[in-house]
Amino acid sequence: MITVSPENFESQIAWLAADGWTTLTMQQYAGFLAGAPVPRKSILITFDDGYLDNWVYAHPILQKYGMRAVVFLVTGWMGQGEVRPHAGQQGAALPPTPDHRGCEDAIFRLDRADEVMMRWSEARAAIAAGTFEMHCHTHTHTRWLRRPVSREEKCAGIRDDLVRAREQLLGELGEASDTLCWPYGDFDEDYVRIARELGFRYLHTTHPFGRNLVGGDPEHIYRFAIRNRPANWLRKRIASSYNPVIAPLFNRFKAHRRGMVAGP
Repeated sequence: MITVSPENFESQIAWLAADGWTTLTMQQYAGFLAGAPVPRKSILITFDDGYLDNWVYAHPILQKYGMRAVVFLVTGWMGQGEVRPHAGQQGAALPPTPDHRGCEDAIFRLDRADEVMMRWSEARAAIAAGTFEMHCHTHTHTRWLRRPVSREEKCAGIRDDLVRAREQLLGELGEASDTLCWPYGDFDEDYVRIARELGFRYLHTTHPFGRNLVGGDPEHIYRFAIRNRPANWLRKRIASSYNPVIAPLFNRFKAHRRGMVAGP
């Protein structure tokens, strides 16, 4: 459902580049929320978890078209080792990259995260190349809201997850930002409060039916998921969900069908 083929991903990125879109950094995006000017056609591209296919396929495609993106890393799944080949290298034997469910199986059932996750060396190489910047997606990717634990245990768990993630990002990459993405999109008031206390300011959700506007809530950033379709789907999705006239109607309609609350 949330794995895109390299061919369709390249189609989407090639269209964004040809149509004059600017891929923002997180610093630029934070500025936009605060009212700083950005190009009219601006977009923030995000990847969750930090799977190996981000390095093998997404990195060279972004590099080819001069675009950039954000990866929210699950730091506890990251390992050490040499940089592996990517698709932009001629004649390189590429490592296998399972789909999303295959990656979860390797991590949770087989305890073989290194085979499906980016390594810290690859994260550093992507940062140096300017294709990716790395931010926090917690340390363990635990769904604390679904654990049969007390509120105190839940709060302690999410706090530890964030502290450990930030420490590892700082140790491996030399910096840890104030940007965070919630695993599975799960969060509640305790989550937000703890993140705020730890210095996180920009909190990304998986809520798709809302627009991120100047002066909007940086602790509730909307994102929509990309489908495994060519660029024409992405063009229509952007047009319907961000047009100032059409978007509110589209978001309310889609949210109502799914039993969700639409944003502005």
